Amino acid sequence: MAGLRLSSILPNPNRRTLAFIFLTALLCLLSYLLGIYQNSRPSSPPPLPAHRAAADCLLRPLPRPPSAAGAELDFLPRHSAAAALASLPDGDLPPIPFCSPNFTDYCPCQDPNRERRFPMHNLEHRERHCPVPDERVRCRVPRPEGYRTLLPWPASRDRAWFANVPSKKLSIAKADQNWVRVEGNWLVFPGGGTSFSQGVKWYVDQMAKLFPLKSGEIRTVLDIGCGVASFGGHLLDYNILTMSVAPRDVHEAQVQFALERGLPAMLGVLSVHKLPYPSRSFDMAHCARCLIQWAGYDGLYLLEIDRVLRPGGYWVLSGPPINWKRLHKGWQRSPQDLQAEQNAIEDLARRLCWKKVSEKDAIAIWRKPTNHLHCSKKSKILKSPPFCEGTDLDFAWYKKMELCITPLPKVKAAQDVAGGSLEKWPRRLHAAPPRITTGSIEGITVKTFNQDNQIWNQRVVHYEAYFSSLKEGKYRNIMDMNAGLGGFAAAMSKYPVWVMNVVPADATNNTLGIIYERGLIGTYMNWCEAFSTYPRTYDLIHADGLFSMYMNKCDIVDILLEMDRILRPDGAVIIRDHVDVVVKTKRAAEQLRWQSRIVHSENGPFHPEKLLIVDNSIAASAN
Repeated sequence: MAGLRLSSILPNPNRRTLAFIFLTALLCLLSYLLGIYQNSRPSSPPPLPAHRAAADCLLRPLPRPPSAAGAELDFLPRHSAAAALASLPDGDLPPIPFCSPNFTDYCPCQDPNRERRFPMHNLEHRERHCPVPDERVRCRVPRPEGYRTLLPWPASRDRAWFANVPSKKLSIAKADQNWVRVEGNWLVFPGGGTSFSQGVKWYVDQMAKLFPLKSGEIRTVLDIGCGVASFGGHLLDYNILTMSVAPRDVHEAQVQFALERGLPAMLGVLSVHKLPYPSRSFDMAHCARCLIQWAGYDGLYLLEIDRVLRPGGYWVLSGPPINWKRLHKGWQRSPQDLQAEQNAIEDLARRLCWKKVSEKDAIAIWRKPTNHLHCSKKSKILKSPPFCEGTDLDFAWYKKMELCITPLPKVKAAQDVAGGSLEKWPRRLHAAPPRITTGSIEGITVKTFNQDNQIWNQRVVHYEAYFSSLKEGKYRNIMDMNAGLGGFAAAMSKYPVWVMNVVPADATNNTLGIIYERGLIGTYMNWCEAFSTYPRTYDLIHADGLFSMYMNKCDIVDILLEMDRILRPDGAVIIRDHVDVVVKTKRAAEQLRWQSRIVHSENGPFHPEKLLIVDNSIAASAN
C-alpha cells in the first residue's frame, strides 16, 4: 500500500510531458544562442529616419560623471594597432600656421620656382618635380582675399567668382577666342576656344555627326591641352566623362579654372614619363590645337596615346595640320610644312594599324584596332615599332615612355575584342569589367565585385546622415584617395557629382584599369607626395583605409596637409579606418582646425571600423 501511495503522488512521465520539457529546454538554448549572435555581429543600418536620429546622438557629447570631467576617451592602451602609428606628444598640439600670402596657388610638385632646375627639352620642366622631405613646407595654403562659396552645379559650368581665381592673364591672352571673360566680380566661360570658332557646342555637335557620341559606346575621354575644359564640359551633355589635362604654363590657371567650374581636370603634360593612367583606359583621346609634335621624337607621344586608348578607341585631332590645303593661310605656316607634318602623322597612324574614319573641315578621326592579330603579322611590312615587353603593362607611375607599341591581350579570332568587350553606358557601370571576368587580377572575382558594390551602396546611404546636401549640388568635385574597385564612385553616381578615383601606386592590387572599364576616371598616386592639382579644387575627400596603408611610409600630418591644400575652405572629409588609426588621425587633424568628430560606421558600435567626419562648412557658416 505504501508503494502504491508513493507512486500515485509522483508525476506520470508520459510522452506529452517529456515533449514539453524537451521543447522548453530547446527554446531556452536557442534564445541564449540568438542573444550571443546579436551581441557579436555588426548591426545593420536602421531605416533612414532612425538612422539620422542615431547620427544626431553620436554628434552630441554625452554628459560625463563629475569624476571624469575633462577626460578624453583613450583608445590607445586597449588596441594593439596603435603601436604601429608614430606617437604624438601628450597634451594639445599647436595649430599649424598658414603660409605667407604668395602661397595661395602653391602646387608643390608643379612649382615654377623648382621647375627652373630641370631641362626645358621635351617640356621636362613641366613634369612632376616634388620637393624632397627637407624642402617641404609645413604650413596651410591660404585662400585668396575675398574668397566666396562656389555656385552649385550646373550653374558653375558657365561662371565662377573672380576672387576665387583672381587671374586675368588667360582672359587677356585669349580674348579673341572667348575662353574666359572677366565681367565685374565674375569669370564667365562662353564656350570659346582656339578651335571652337563657332563655340564648343557647335564643335561637339559637328563631331557627333562623324562618329558615335550618343550611343553609349564612348564614355571616357582624354583631352590633351584642354584649355579651360569647355570641350569636356559639353561632352557631359552626351553622358561622356572627360579627363582634361594641361600643364601649369604661361596660361597659368587653365586647370584651376576647369576645376572651379566643376569639371574633371588635372595638371599633366606629354613629356618624358607615361601619363598616370593604365593601358586601355580611354574610349577617345582628343587634341584641339594642343601644339604637340605628334610625329616628332620618333612618334613617342602618339605611341603613348595608343597605349591609353582601349581597343577600338578613337583619336581626334583638330587644327593644324588637318585639312591644310584649305586652311593653311589662317595658320600662318607654309603649305609645304603643314603637308609634311600631316603626311608624317598619317604614316605613323598607319604603322600603328589605326584606320582613318573621317576628315572634315579641321577635324580628323582615327580608330585603333580592336586587336593586334593582323597588326602583329603585318608589322614587318608596315615597319611598325616593336611591341613592348613586360608583365604589368597597366602600371604607369613615374615610368618613362617607350618607343614601342603596347601589346593588346591576345585573341583567337579577328572579330574578337582584345581583353573583352565593354557594355555601353550606363550598363557598363555595374557590369563585371573584363579585367575581372578574365581573371587578370588575382583574388578579384565577379562575386567579390558584386559584393563590393552592395557594401558601398550601404555605406553611401550611411553617409547621407552626415551630408544631406549631397543631392543638392553642394558637393561637385569629389576625390576617393583609395578607390579600390570604384564602388564608392559608382554608389555616388546617383548624385550630381564626379569622382576622381585614385589608386595608390603601392596598393596591393592595381585596380585602376577596372575603374576605367566601369566608365569612371582616375589616376595613380603616391600619397607621400602632393597631388597634381591646384589648391581649393575638391569639395569632398574620401579616404578608406588610406592612413593604415601609409602609417609606416610617411607622416600622416603631411598627408592631412595635402588634403587641406586641395580641399575647399568649406569642404568635407570622410576618413574610414580602424578606430586606433581614426583616433590618431583626429588628433593630428586638430592642428588644422578642422571641424571633425568620430562616429560609428554603418556596422554599428561593436565594430572596430570608425569614421572621422569633417564638415568645415560648420566653421564657414559660423564665420
